[in-house]
Amino acid sequence: MCAVTHLYRLDLAAADVARQFGASSGEDPWSGGQIAPGQFAPVITGGREFIAGPRGAPTKPRITPRIWGVPPPPKAHEPARGITHLRNPESPFWIGNLRNSEFRCIIPATAFMEWGNDTDYEGRRIQHWFAHCEGSLLAIAGVWKDSEIPGFAMLTCPANPALRKIGRDRMPVILPNDAESRQRWLNHDWRDAKALITPCPEVYLSDVDGPHPSRS
Repeated sequence: MCAVTHLYRLDLAAADVARQFGASSGEDPWSGGQIAPGQFAPVITGGREFIAGPRGAPTKPRITPRIWGVPPPPKAHEPARGITHLRNPESPFWIGNLRNSEFRCIIPATAFMEWGNDTDYEGRRIQHWFAHCEGSLLAIAGVWKDSEIPGFAMLTCPANPALRKIGRDRMPVILPNDAESRQRWLNHDWRDAKALITPCPEVYLSDVDGPHPSRS
């Protein structure tokens, strides 16, 4: 079983997300819903990806739609399936983007889903949905790459005790729930930003609505 997040939810419209994160929503049409790999979803950038010239004062973050999944390096006789997760931030495929803060992003989420090792009485795998215990939006660390249709990927880190309890060994990198940490991820140099790649403390997450059986 692959220990990565396959679904997440963002139940607010782009304009509401923008207000919570102090960002510009532009013309993002997102109205709320569930996101799976290969689908468009809102991400928050530092707002400099279309600005040329030297850095000045930090720009206002902006929301922009991108596809969940980055095209991989081409390989012969293999289909190009989008890379949705980043396990090794030192990988040559990612490091150039991570060192340039313009390509770091925040993935806003209401909750994310992880498969548990448990099954229900019919043998169906169980879904566990995790959300912030205080109801705040989650800010998941992400990175995007430029292509014909720019895509994004989630950063992962070792699982915290709550996720290890259901059999996961990795989890999304969830940034601390404060504006300073979001600013560090979007604008600071890589040495400072990568210090945020740590497991979210178990006390800040709750398994919402209880486990749900897979419908597959």
